[in-house]
Amino acid sequence: MTETHVDVVESITLSQAGALVSTMAHEQSLLLLSPPGVGKSDVTYQTAAAAGLECRSLLGTQIAPEDVSGIPRIVGERSVFCPPRVLLPESPEPFCLFLDELPASSPDVQKAFYSLLLERRIGEYRLPAGSWVVAAGNRAQDRALVRALSTALVNRVVVLNVRVDLHEWLVWADANTVRSDIKAFINFAPDALARPVPAEPVPFSTPRSWASLSRALDLVEQKGILDNSLRRALAFGRVSAQDAAVFCALAENNIAPPEPLHAYLTGAAELPAEDSARWFVLNWIREQVERVYIPDPYAYNYRLELVPDYHPEPDPALAGVTPDHVNRFLLGLPQEHRFAVLVDTIERWSHLGADESLLQTLVDVTGIY
Repeated sequence: MTETHVDVVESITLSQAGALVSTMAHEQSLLLLSPPGVGKSDVTYQTAAAAGLECRSLLGTQIAPEDVSGIPRIVGERSVFCPPRVLLPESPEPFCLFLDELPASSPDVQKAFYSLLLERRIGEYRLPAGSWVVAAGNRAQDRALVRALSTALVNRVVVLNVRVDLHEWLVWADANTVRSDIKAFINFAPDALARPVPAEPVPFSTPRSWASLSRALDLVEQKGILDNSLRRALAFGRVSAQDAAVFCALAENNIAPPEPLHAYLTGAAELPAEDSARWFVLNWIREQVERVYIPDPYAYNYRLELVPDYHPEPDPALAGVTPDHVNRFLLGLPQEHRFAVLVDTIERWSHLGADESLLQTLVDVTGIY
């Protein structure tokens, strides 16, 4: 019999991770894994604070095995290991033990955590009843000096893969006074909230880096010295270059972030009158049409035959959009603008019902009626 190996990675949002921490961490140790800058540490501290627990942190990359197991001393005729105060305070009250950067710690340090993660025990001592144990770190693909986790350690924790959620971050940004221009930009370009870790050690976009950029811009603005050159220096020094370039271009040209896609297609929003802003929005519309979910018409018709009541959920970006709207939008554009939004997206527009406008564009190009 051939064994089939399938890698399946289920992920959860930060708020879901916080809910699981508050529900399970008093009995089972949790390991939160994600790319850098997602907010694992913050959610652990906030969840512990909400439960009234002090959060004590150990950084896996800055400790030795004896910082976990303790240092021996002679008591009578026996040696007794004295655990460090951060792991076993004199007070018997429960607390949250946060083991940060656990995957980056040395194999000996990981091994020292075995009994702590599984049994809440350090040598002959146990953590106060009700204490939480939460670990966090980055994944191997994040190029963050991560070491291989032993199977023995993995088998002692619940591994939770945490993902970035746009809506959650925007709610958090509202509550934490993130600048309106940054929130508007992330609404405009959701993929910019978290970019893949680059191969080179250069700035890249994460929720943490956008929050840091917001604070940096606020500090410089409060001093009255924020100009285009300083904005660009700060943006390129904190987030991915492509995101910094677009973010600064919007600010420097006073271009308001685009409205939702459906607003332009239905006529609820007008294209900017200024030429550079209009080209910017048209390019954005083309990119949005490339990424929105459009049910395949053939698969849709086939499924209707099997399940007459089948109606796929529309993409929110296309709310209320009909083929008439799409054709009216495209035919209302000057020819050069229409060509720009159709570049590499003809099939996508066709699935949106743009047959009339696509035919007219073909006639315009060939002159054949």
